[in-house]
Amino acid sequence: MTNERKQTALELKARNWLEERGVTLKDIADLVYYLQHKYQENLTVEHCLENVDRVLMKREVQNAIITGIQLDVLAEENKLDSPLQEILETDESLYGIDEVIALSIVNVYGSIGFTNYGYIDKQKPGILEKLNDKSNGCHTFLDDIVGAIAAAASSRLAHSAANDETIDDE
Repeated sequence: MTNERKQTALELKARNWLEERGVTLKDIADLVYYLQHKYQENLTVEHCLENVDRVLMKREVQNAIITGIQLDVLAEENKLDSPLQEILETDESLYGIDEVIALSIVNVYGSIGFTNYGYIDKQKPGILEKLNDKSNGCHTFLDDIVGAIAAAASSRLAHSAANDETIDDE
């Protein structure tokens, strides 16, 4: 997968920051499996992982990851001005900017990602439940970003099952 090609500094940073914040690619692949196993016969977590990897190769996704994580870290370090500091600390439900960044990821693979994202954002399975727990640090952006990566990978998987060869701009 990623070992077969040279990653940009941006991609390396995005992948490393996910890991540093406690999110493995397997965690995201498990979310993809959660979303798609009912619709794809013989789906494996490994196949889900391949799709997560492909999503993470997109610069738009990498930019969303580093932006969101940086804001979460600044909130943890109490380095934001009020009222933004309190909004991010409490993950205020009417803030919505965290979802806007997530939707930029969802858009990469088409409209099916919206339904996947909405569903997984409400259900909060797996790593999303942990990230949503306020006792584990500030993950106001990260939980939505991880859900969006899973939704985008699920969309990519759905497109590939439909033999849509135009899903990547290689």
